[in-house]
Amino acid sequence: MPPDNGQAIVGQAVTCAGLSHTFQTGGAPIPAIGPLDVTFAAGKTTALLGPSGCGKSTLLRLIAGLEPPSEGTIRMGAETPDEVCRRAGLAMAFQDASLLPWRSLRGNIALALTLARRQSDMDSVDRLIDMVGLSGFETRRPAELSGGMRQRAAIARCLISEPDLLLLDEPFGAVDELTRRRLNHDLPALWQARGTTALLVTHSVTEAVTLADRILVLSPRPATIMADIDIPLPHPRRGEDDPAFQDLAHRVVAALEASAEGRPLAAQ
Repeated sequence: MPPDNGQAIVGQAVTCAGLSHTFQTGGAPIPAIGPLDVTFAAGKTTALLGPSGCGKSTLLRLIAGLEPPSEGTIRMGAETPDEVCRRAGLAMAFQDASLLPWRSLRGNIALALTLARRQSDMDSVDRLIDMVGLSGFETRRPAELSGGMRQRAAIARCLISEPDLLLLDEPFGAVDELTRRRLNHDLPALWQARGTTALLVTHSVTEAVTLADRILVLSPRPATIMADIDIPLPHPRRGEDDPAFQDLAHRVVAALEASAEGRPLAAQ
């Protein structure tokens, strides 16, 4: 981890140009994405919302280089997803924390440094464990941790390698509502303070308005952009009772309803 000198590490923009993806299942092809032309701003958090099955997670997988697009290009700066992955510039967190059950909390987080071919730095690991509120649990195994604690560990594992790009696919969806609210408040500051570029897939409007600088509402499959909503509220946000927060949430809900019904979004 870098020294705490107040200098943010600004990630790079992610640009999708003419991006399309079609699943070839052996039967009729299933169009999943696009075409999409979109740039995700460097150092900002963008939330992706849309109907179930619209292609949100598929888009993240394409950007992560886990699947090749059928058409179009994806670049982070001048690099392809494969190039970014090879230098460990990208990290992805899923709804399932996917911690190795035989490793301790400390060992799970430190493993990310090994996989990124970085020098092991247990002091940095322990500082990050403290930052996510898990001090005292360093030697515990995943089975001894609650769901919220495992998600904190998974986010810490993503951040220890200081990625330029953080991809979050429903990372808080498997925890209870109270824990989810706490994670929404506590964890984003860790990547926002570093200027990491982050993409978040979520079904929660409140979560999206709480975390994101921008919200994209996607259409039913194949995913295209139905609405592009800027979220200009300052961080951190605890603004569910704030009229500005509620107005933005209502705009997102209206866009989601229009998307689900396949109708144009009314002028805002």
